[in-house]
Amino acid sequence: MSETGPVHAEQTLEHLRKIGTHNAEALRAAADRLFAAVRADGLVFTAGAGHSLAGVMESYYRAGGLAAVRPLYHPDLLPLHGAVASTRTERRTGLAEEVLTGAGFRGGADALVVFSNSGVNPYPVELARLARAAGSTVVAITSPTASAEAPKRAGTTLAEEAEIVLDTLVPGGDASYPPAEPVTAPLSSMANAFLWNMLLVQMYDLAGAAGVDLPVWRSSNTVGGDEANAANLAHYGARVPGLN
Repeated sequence: MSETGPVHAEQTLEHLRKIGTHNAEALRAAADRLFAAVRADGLVFTAGAGHSLAGVMESYYRAGGLAAVRPLYHPDLLPLHGAVASTRTERRTGLAEEVLTGAGFRGGADALVVFSNSGVNPYPVELARLARAAGSTVVAITSPTASAEAPKRAGTTLAEEAEIVLDTLVPGGDASYPPAEPVTAPLSSMANAFLWNMLLVQMYDLAGAAGVDLPVWRSSNTVGGDEANAANLAHYGARVPGLN
């Protein structure tokens, strides 16, 4: 490892500690709203585009993850299906309504979490606007700093449309190294996963305090894992396409 490697690793860890502290109050509020949705037998819809889809993958059907998650997805948003095309798709006005309608989003008891570093393209902004209009809690995991430096292609930003904002504190452009003029080592994926895990921890504690079980997935590669997941599959399978 180069001499700068350990220094950058510590700087990255410090960034995660910083966003944990910075978002302490917002994390409590978001966890409370998401847990309320799950307890009311609603779903937590998660959404993103481009590399923010990594946050959606982290939220869906993984060991230790929340079972009451319905990922929002359109194949044209994934860079693996066309890198430049995925950017154009995120900028398409009207796609958010199409995706929400196709997913059977009900509003009300259902909640929405949107991952987007810049939060300025029509897809994440319109998702948040439509979900709030339907009476749902909307949590944005985004960087208002990055939003301020980016062109507002939707007239407003995800942070402005969301009810609760979890700030990744990621700079515009996402890169973090070298510190003076960053060009590589993007931060947003790690920040998204960290904040999502913080939400899971707080929801688990809320469930324990309420005397109920938080529906979570067990690893299917552990003894008894498949059996432990059977109840979640039976309960959510009909409402979350792809589980079965």
